[in-house]
Amino acid sequence: MPEKPRYKIPTEDRLTRSAVHYLERYASSAANLRKVLERKVLKACIAHERDPGEFSTLIDAVVEKCGQSGLVNDLAYAETKTAGLRRRGGSQRKIEAKLSAKGVDRETIQAVLNNDARDDLGAAFIFARRRRLGPFRTDDKDRREKDMAALCRAGFSYDIAKRVIDATDEDLAEHEARG
Repeated sequence: MPEKPRYKIPTEDRLTRSAVHYLERYASSAANLRKVLERKVLKACIAHERDPGEFSTLIDAVVEKCGQSGLVNDLAYAETKTAGLRRRGGSQRKIEAKLSAKGVDRETIQAVLNNDARDDLGAAFIFARRRRLGPFRTDDKDRREKDMAALCRAGFSYDIAKRVIDATDEDLAEHEARG
C-alpha cells in the first residue's frame, strides 16, 4: 500500500518556490495565487495538525514579493485573458465572470474591457461560427430558438443573438471584412 504524501511545514522559501513553479506553468492574478498557496498550506496544516492562520503572513509576503518582481500583474493577466476569450467568441459578461472568479478587481476588469477593440457582436459571430449556429449551420435550419438560446447562455444579449442568428450573407460578408 502506498504511503501518504509527506507534507512539510511551509516556510517562506518553500512557498516562494511553489509560487514560482506555479507561475511558470500558469498565468495568474494575485488573488488566485493566494488561493493556490492557501490550499498548499492547508494540506500541510492538516497533515501536521496545525492552524493554517499561522501561515497567512507568509502567504501575504510571498504574494507581495511576486507582485513586486513582476511575476504577478493583474492588469496584464486580465488583458491576456480577455484577448484569448474574445478570440474564441467570449461575451463581455463571460469575460467579467471569468476574471472575477480569478480575483481580478472590478476597476481593472472595466479598464480592460473599455480598451478592448472587439465588441460583443463580433464575438457573437465568432462564437456562432465555432459552434455552427444560425447562418453557419449546414444541416437542420429549423433550430433557430435553440441556437438563440445557446448564444444567450454564452452571455450575449437577446438583440445580439437575434442579429447573429438572422444574419444574411451580406451581414456575414461585412463581419468577415471587419475581421
